[in-house]
Amino acid sequence: MRNDASPAADTRRRLVEAATEAFADDGVFTASLVEITRRAGQRNRGAVHYHFESREGLLVAVLEQHTDFLARREGELLARARTTPEEDLAPVLEAIIRPAVELAETGPSGRHYLMIVGQLVEEYDRVDAPVAAALARTGGYEVYALLEERLPPLDEAIRTERLTLVTSFILRSVADRARLAGRVGGRPQLPTEGFVTNLVAMATGMAVAPLAGTIAFWPVRTTQQ
Repeated sequence: MRNDASPAADTRRRLVEAATEAFADDGVFTASLVEITRRAGQRNRGAVHYHFESREGLLVAVLEQHTDFLARREGELLARARTTPEEDLAPVLEAIIRPAVELAETGPSGRHYLMIVGQLVEEYDRVDAPVAAALARTGGYEVYALLEERLPPLDEAIRTERLTLVTSFILRSVADRARLAGRVGGRPQLPTEGFVTNLVAMATGMAVAPLAGTIAFWPVRTTQQ
């Protein structure tokens, strides 16, 4: 019996694979959909819109590739973190870091995925509701809720900036490590457990770093100013 769904499913898979690489390399909001279509081996320039309706629909499909894995691992580590003392940030940060490291070590798709998530975290104000919902399904929001509970008292602007920078630092560190793995002539890489332990310690230090002196806040510059 002929399976009419197979060609469409294969096209969707190829588009998601091409988009994962392009979004990571060229930017989630700037990668060319035409170039993604070309990389996927499709002649129809409207293939993305036919299969996913929009850039955002394709991005959701990209994010959903690893949702189940991240949600499961983050959930396991979050449950363990909740049993630790209320002031202990390290187990909470491990619930972010260890699943990311494990995902990066699965290959290029995992590494590209982390680069994409890092972009979305940095430009979250540009993320629409379906993409935000896809991010939420990884379980990360619950981890960050506990992280915020355990942070020392901070001005709201500093808290937001610090969480954004810590997240970006974690994701880029993990992605860079995966990118450099096995490269001849590069700097020596720590084994996985040593890397996780060190990154947890560094991220913890960033999260709880004391503020020296008084920080003056200037109005945020916009493109209209």
